[in-house]
Amino acid sequence: MALQLNSSLLDPSVAVRYPRLRVLANGDFVPGAFEAEVLNNSHFAADRFRLGLALSADPTRGAAWWADQDDVLIDIAVSLGGDYVNLLHGGADSVEIDLLGDAVRLTGRDLSAELIEARAQGTFANQTSSDVATTLAGRHGLSADVQATTTPVGRYWELEHDSLVLDGFARATTEWDLLVTLAQYEGFSVWVQGTTLHFRATVPSVLPTVLQMAELSALHLERSLTLAQGIEVTVKSWHSRAAQCYVQTASANQASGAGGTSQSYVYIAPNLTPDVALKLAQQRLAELTQHERVIVAEMPGELSLAPGQQILLQGTGTAFDRTYSIDSVERRLDVSRGFTQQMRARNASTAT
Repeated sequence: MALQLNSSLLDPSVAVRYPRLRVLANGDFVPGAFEAEVLNNSHFAADRFRLGLALSADPTRGAAWWADQDDVLIDIAVSLGGDYVNLLHGGADSVEIDLLGDAVRLTGRDLSAELIEARAQGTFANQTSSDVATTLAGRHGLSADVQATTTPVGRYWELEHDSLVLDGFARATTEWDLLVTLAQYEGFSVWVQGTTLHFRATVPSVLPTVLQMAELSALHLERSLTLAQGIEVTVKSWHSRAAQCYVQTASANQASGAGGTSQSYVYIAPNLTPDVALKLAQQRLAELTQHERVIVAEMPGELSLAPGQQILLQGTGTAFDRTYSIDSVERRLDVSRGFTQQMRARNASTAT
């Protein structure tokens, strides 16, 4: 059983769609938005936006106002006839003023940019991963949606933990790098949505959304034949305290009876115990196998799909008819070209 795509594309009662774009700058409505692009990425990456505004449409925010701004928070929301759905809340990274073209264009990222730009400082060795996530969220005024963990982060690096979590070497990594590393050790995801930092395990939707061929304007099916032959992932780690080298391997044979040899990947990580090294090998194997089959779909814009959701592709008559996990959704709303989106998704399971 699966959910039908809630896009109003196939509803005969909806003859014409009226997408509306709403833009806020520092909490105030800004008129004159004529184009917007929002890229919602999968976890571990920032969402991005590109926005076009007509200068003459807003007498309070002309070229002089935009030229003097050092910090602008942008909200981009879209309505398809009902309530507005916020697609992104974040800060502008750059402002381009086109005086002769009567336009200002902004590009930026969601609030994870603050963590990406901040160098990690402080000693966290005796804290858990969830403690670190809560602390870093508080530093940037973010709410914390954090799943509790129990292992002190110092145990993940043993003798080498200082290289990532102590002040003396903190300039070599960012707060976002630290959170991503801890999330990978815990088997979690980390992302920022609105003003909330999420640090937790993601649970796939019980009912995937059905994606029918009739709903799409373009569909590209990609398969990696290298990954299809089979994968072997090896993690090698020299443990300083035990004075031993640990080697752990995880493998998967994607295609039964396929010719050729398995593709081998080797990762080097310091001071891992055997069980942690095996867990890392299994995680890397799962990540790689999911990229054997990838789909890229283009369709009229809708507001229900999001990274991390699962979709069920039907109607191709090929082995690509299966469940996928969404990596990214890029939506474009333009006054001349309408509201469209492109979605990229990878195989949610190695099972056919």
